[in-house]
Amino acid sequence: MVAAMAQRELARLVAVVTLTLAGVGAAAAADELSRDPVDGYLDNLIAGDSAALRAGFSGAPAIDDPFAGRVRGAAAFARFVSERHAWLRARKARVVPVRTTRGATRTIVESELHLRDEAGGAIVLPIAVVGDRAGGRVASLRVYHSFWPVEGKHRVRPPLLRADPTAQVAGAAADYQRALAAGDVEAIVATFEPDGYFREPSGAPYIHRGRDKLRPFMKQILGGGGIGLEHATVTDDGTVTAIEFNAVRFGRKALTPQAGLAIYERGSSGRLAAARIYDDINVEVLAPPKTR
Repeated sequence: MVAAMAQRELARLVAVVTLTLAGVGAAAAADELSRDPVDGYLDNLIAGDSAALRAGFSGAPAIDDPFAGRVRGAAAFARFVSERHAWLRARKARVVPVRTTRGATRTIVESELHLRDEAGGAIVLPIAVVGDRAGGRVASLRVYHSFWPVEGKHRVRPPLLRADPTAQVAGAAADYQRALAAGDVEAIVATFEPDGYFREPSGAPYIHRGRDKLRPFMKQILGGGGIGLEHATVTDDGTVTAIEFNAVRFGRKALTPQAGLAIYERGSSGRLAAARIYDDINVEVLAPPKTR
């Protein structure tokens, strides 16, 4: 244990030196490391700040990104930062925070990524970054978003994590999961507060607020039966339950397992004030009639 602590402290000092050599003062560098690296991930990526991004990891950078896939190793990391920085800069990207959920060992940062397309039109991309923390930094990062807002199509994303049969969900989020698996429309609507909402992965205008809007939407997506999710991680901060999952069934149809993240935010009554989903499952094909 003492050796492990010494290694973490040595790694922290190396990270401070790395940031200092990159033009950040020593005090500012230490302050940078005192913050959760997940918080600044998107801003650092937009800035192309590979030193700050690298310093946020407890070991070799490990990133799973919808565009780049699995990023491991120094060369892959450098190429990833360069390519994503160029893509984001070309689209005049800026980050608008939505919510941050911190558990004992994991942080989930939800944001909206505001972009411009080639014609100058506005794109708003809901995006979530999940970081597994280790010694004040992160061991790995997983990024979730749909491709629909930026490409007008979906991409199948294989599982990032194995299912964890010991993962436990409680309260309204657990009630929601049971109703979702069973395809029980009334039960799933009952998990929401009267003005609660469900936000699809594509974001606005695909937000269904209030039970009068939730009910027809749920009837559409659950028309063929329940949706089967295998839970990989569960993070709860007392208000939000965040579930990383693998979708394996849509109605009667078995799916090629697909990765996703679901956020369930409780309101004052304990029921759901919001459900926000980050995946790229093609509900247009899987749940007729068309649900867009």
